Amino acid sequence: MTPLVLERRFAVPIGRVFDFVSKSEFLLQWWGPEGMTCTGNLDLSRPGPWDSTMVSPNGSFTVSGQVTKVTRPNLVAFTWGWHDENGKRGHESHVMIELEAEGDGATKFTLTHRDLADEESKANHNDGWTSSLRKLDAVL
Repeated sequence: MTPLVLERRFAVPIGRVFDFVSKSEFLLQWWGPEGMTCTGNLDLSRPGPWDSTMVSPNGSFTVSGQVTKVTRPNLVAFTWGWHDENGKRGHESHVMIELEAEGDGATKFTLTHRDLADEESKANHNDGWTSSLRKLDAVL
């Protein structure tokens, strides 16, 4: 299956975008689809474990993984696995966020989510990431 790829252009410098996609205090402002709040060890600024619980009126959803690579200010890569209602971590996929400085001080943002379980999962993640990126755009 082809990976999910989402591209955006943010009219702010690359260093600011990198902070918002890597540091906990910024991630918690936009992580998770609209209408959800998040808690957890959401630090993507260094290799190691991370986790997040997204809370909505319809329930809570936990996801976790390992940060596998960080190259400031251009790249954050991590694994991704949803937890079931008993806390068991399921299928693992991989996310990479790439940033590229543009000549006018803006930043090209590319999110690639690969190894998703199936087309339904890809569609659901597209919806979730698209909603989350609207929140990121608003806080930048």
